[in-house]
Amino acid sequence: MERKMRRFKQQLTADQSVEILRNATSGVLALCGADMEPYGVPLSHVYANGKIYFHSALSGHKVDILKHNAKASFTVIAQDEIHPETYTTYFQSVIVFGTVRIIEDEAAKMQALEILGRRCNPDDAEGLEKEIASGFSRCLMLEMSIDRMTGKQSIELVNLE
Repeated sequence: MERKMRRFKQQLTADQSVEILRNATSGVLALCGADMEPYGVPLSHVYANGKIYFHSALSGHKVDILKHNAKASFTVIAQDEIHPETYTTYFQSVIVFGTVRIIEDEAAKMQALEILGRRCNPDDAEGLEKEIASGFSRCLMLEMSIDRMTGKQSIELVNLE
């Protein structure tokens, strides 16, 4: 269900939101299991080709939920600066809504691992190749397709522009 942002003056543009996703290194993936219990898990990620990629173990709570319900949201906080004198926080954040799938195709999985690995260490292609080779069979790659996203910043940051 898409809702309009109540404080629309604080809404970031799509380009600003994408830039935050590109620059951030982690966020919280929110899922909902078959028992309707919410589950939020902090994850490293990479934004590329209009999608968000995560790596995962072959099994676990997150994987179990995704096999039954692929809908998810992913939240990134880019700035969180407390200003005690005004009892407020200067913040920027993005929430993405979409679906997460396990990448089954081995070539696509390899490509996603390479994208994530280059994000972590862009200057060591040989080391990345060894790392992927040693762990390829013991991990999953997850791909989040984005249906919609919203970015927001504190009114104080809007007023600085």
